[in-house]
Amino acid sequence: MEFLPFDRWLHFLAGITWIGLLYYFNLVQMPALAAANADKGGPGPAAINKYVAPRALLWFRWAALVTWLSGAAYLGGDFIKAMTLGLGDGGTIYHTTIGMGAWLGTIMLLNVWGLIWPNQKKVLGIVSASDEEKARARRIAMLASRTNTMLSIPMLMFMGAASHGLPF
Repeated sequence: MEFLPFDRWLHFLAGITWIGLLYYFNLVQMPALAAANADKGGPGPAAINKYVAPRALLWFRWAALVTWLSGAAYLGGDFIKAMTLGLGDGGTIYHTTIGMGAWLGTIMLLNVWGLIWPNQKKVLGIVSASDEEKARARRIAMLASRTNTMLSIPMLMFMGAASHGLPF
């Protein structure tokens, strides 16, 4: 019986957490917040914004970082070949394929830490912002999150294809 190396296992676990929360935000929380805002007689979105979103965003952003770091660790000596898409000496189709997934994951990580989290801090009132700044921050965070959702599909395809054969 073969065991998964720790870095690969950690990469899978953190990746499931990251992508699971990404889909939760886009498929559950955003529509729920829209419904809560539209329900004039209801409790509104305060509980989600106060209790759920900050905790989910904590797990989301750190799962993104752990996924990326553990993926880089798992690639080990193949990291440079993957990040250069196997175009250098000794590169293979594996490096090109896993590298495409790694680059998509890198873009997604930068979206999490550079766009989603800084803007969500404004939306949630963690940092002060005017109503106009909050509206702009909400849109930027939503667009970055939707972009990550769309990028997750080919990213997962490339990651799976590198280990299980090319489906294309």
